[in-house]
Amino acid sequence: MTPKARTVLVYAGLLGAGIGAFFAIRHFGRSLIAPIASGQPAQPGSAVPESDNLLVHALIALLAIVLAARICGALFRRMKQPAVIGEMVAGILLGPSLLGRVAPPLSAHLFPTLVLPFLSVVSQIGVILFMFLVGVQLDLGLLRNRTRAALAISHASIVAPFLCGAALALWLYPSFSSRGVSFAEFALFIGVSMSVTAFPVLARILTDRRMHESRIGPIALACAAVDDVTAWCLLAFVVGVARAQPGRIFLTVGLTAAFIILMLTLVRPAALWFVRRESVSSSSSQSTMATVCAALLLSALATQRIGIHALFGAFLLGVVIPHDSALAQEIKTKLEDAVVAFLLPVFFVYTGLRTEINLVHGARDWIACGAIILVASAGKFGGSYFAGCLTGLGGREAASLGILMNTRGLMELIVLNVGLDLGVLSPTLFAMFVLMALVTTFATTPILQSLKRTESGDA
Repeated sequence: MTPKARTVLVYAGLLGAGIGAFFAIRHFGRSLIAPIASGQPAQPGSAVPESDNLLVHALIALLAIVLAARICGALFRRMKQPAVIGEMVAGILLGPSLLGRVAPPLSAHLFPTLVLPFLSVVSQIGVILFMFLVGVQLDLGLLRNRTRAALAISHASIVAPFLCGAALALWLYPSFSSRGVSFAEFALFIGVSMSVTAFPVLARILTDRRMHESRIGPIALACAAVDDVTAWCLLAFVVGVARAQPGRIFLTVGLTAAFIILMLTLVRPAALWFVRRESVSSSSSQSTMATVCAALLLSALATQRIGIHALFGAFLLGVVIPHDSALAQEIKTKLEDAVVAFLLPVFFVYTGLRTEINLVHGARDWIACGAIILVASAGKFGGSYFAGCLTGLGGREAASLGILMNTRGLMELIVLNVGLDLGVLSPTLFAMFVLMALVTTFATTPILQSLKRTESGDA
């Protein structure tokens, strides 16, 4: 049997085994009964007494967000952590978990109720633009030229945590879900939540630790790139299933597949033509960016209307733009600072305003939270480690890769917010998964440092 045929056979078996295992989990979960949904926790803040003051309160809220994000980001950078972790923590600190608990009047003044919808819209625009930038900077060559090792590791690092999460749903569903959510939807979403890897944060860690030129660096980037694309496709499927009525599920999934094919077969060649034309054209930079923004809005609107999230359309449009083109560089130069320094902190704080750590109380809740962190870490690390060893990596290299793939960061928060908006995640479960995202991302750098010191000591 040729190596190519063997690879196809192995992946067909892996896919078949994964699907079979999920349907087995779904079978056992059919008889589970979730509790009746409780009322949503009160939103932080108080009403703004006069509508004329809305702009003033919005500006005050944005100022507090930007300052807190920069301060916490700088503190975590001094701790040899990516600044994004500090910005995630800033969002939690400004929410009801801390500020709303220790200084309710100040929290109500900074984030009154009428300002929250404004922050929601700004945060969603920030996420849409960020996912567009992630797509623009994604090197498809990592996917086309990936080695068999990267392919095997990336798929194992998705299948293993996905199935572990779906199995954990058997325990979580009767206690933390609601009867309005089917077990299949719940298990699918928990599985996807466990499978995410934050490609941008992982790339930043590799660069900061100068690992991007090592043997493990390109493999980790390729695995994370494949993970990102696969995870977003899975999430699009889950969102389509959750949003569609029973008779429209297949229509939503079909329209999503048609949109992806349209983007890759028609829009991508058009994007290549546009890039070539702009490279020799004398048209203004503003006209070029206006065209790109119009295409971005159309693509995001299309996926929103299909029944999945607008961020999928933004991500796909970014993917079809050649990452090494002058246009991609111009987009990055003009958008990245505004998105990262201003819009994303709004998303972090809005997530923090929706996160109530106080809802996690009692031994049962904290045991469940610990189990989520353990299963998420073990699934990602175990799938990556064993696949790495089987494809020829050394034990320490495979361990380093497993640790890197556990980086979740911002990508996990995006997934969790989608789940909360859909009602698939309860506020309590949302808080648990936010803690999981923080713990797994924060742990990456110190564990890598510890592994490197151990390796140096052995040497």
